[in-house]
Amino acid sequence: MARMAAVAMWALLALVVVGPPSVAAQECDAGKLIVCAAAIIGGAEPSESCCSNLKAQEGCLCKYASNPAYSGYINSPTARKTLASCGIPIPTCPL
Repeated sequence: MARMAAVAMWALLALVVVGPPSVAAQECDAGKLIVCAAAIIGGAEPSESCCSNLKAQEGCLCKYASNPAYSGYINSPTARKTLASCGIPIPTCPL
């Protein structure tokens, strides 16, 4: 019992010192956004699954925007329109 309390105390201390899980700890998987291709590339109305996946990946958008493989898509006017249609604020990314 005392060992479990010690483990719980260390876990709590780590959360206080390090903070809650960050974007770095979040699972960023650009492949999950393939359902948004028609909206982001073609300007179609985003589907419910597109919006759901975008919301789940919201914390990763700046990471994608800084990646040359994805930046052309994420920084496009149609991507901004898609985010707005899904009710997701356009992120302000650090340089």
